[in-house]
Amino acid sequence: MTTLVTLRAAAASVPGLVRQGNEDAAYAGRRLLAVADGMGGHAAGEVASAAVIETLRACDSVAAPGELLEALARAVTAANAEVAHRVAEDPARLGMGTTLTAMLWSDGQVALVHIGDSRAFRLRGGVFRRLTEDHVMGNLVSNAGELAPVLTRYLDGRPDRSPDLGLRELQPGDRYLLCSDGLSPVVADPAIREVLAAAGDAAAAVRQLVDLAEEAGGPDNISVIVADAEETDEDVSAEPVMLGSAAAGMLTR
Repeated sequence: MTTLVTLRAAAASVPGLVRQGNEDAAYAGRRLLAVADGMGGHAAGEVASAAVIETLRACDSVAAPGELLEALARAVTAANAEVAHRVAEDPARLGMGTTLTAMLWSDGQVALVHIGDSRAFRLRGGVFRRLTEDHVMGNLVSNAGELAPVLTRYLDGRPDRSPDLGLRELQPGDRYLLCSDGLSPVVADPAIREVLAAAGDAAAAVRQLVDLAEEAGGPDNISVIVADAEETDEDVSAEPVMLGSAAAGMLTR
């Protein structure tokens, strides 16, 4: 009998304590995890994030390890094209966009795609590591000042968008976190690590992280996915969940 390494995830997406709407979208599926943080306000950031998640979930299926990166890259290209389509439908949406951080896994390997300032973390053997780098002005220009948090890369429908792509090995006992910036950097990394290290399961970790973000004022939408890598003799996956702006009935054309 073949032993598989798979991810079992829990997720949440809430408006926070300041924003009335939720421009975040999240997806926790059988093979795919994704967080998108829409931007644009009246230019419909929630439309951009929902469109990207809705399109991306088409790749939530079994793929050979050698095809993971290509499958994820194709899906992101299609998602970005869908954003362009939504803008073309309504010129008032010009300027909308979204971040994206997503993982697609198969047979002990995981492909990670990232663009923007949502983040991915891993806790392995007690070592907590951020797997993504924010695509913001402050990471390009040392004296960016007030412009430091301004995004330099995100999905807005333009064809020259270039996300970071990488392939990693899954190990039993790994715990992964994908989140929008309503969690990190609102909650400091040491506090996030403490929760990931101590929580009994992924669902408990999600609840505690959302609570921490709200205790810190909840200034932005909060989307959190925690996933545990486990060995299993059979591929038993939970039903996919869509949250935030991508939730059933919230997609806007």
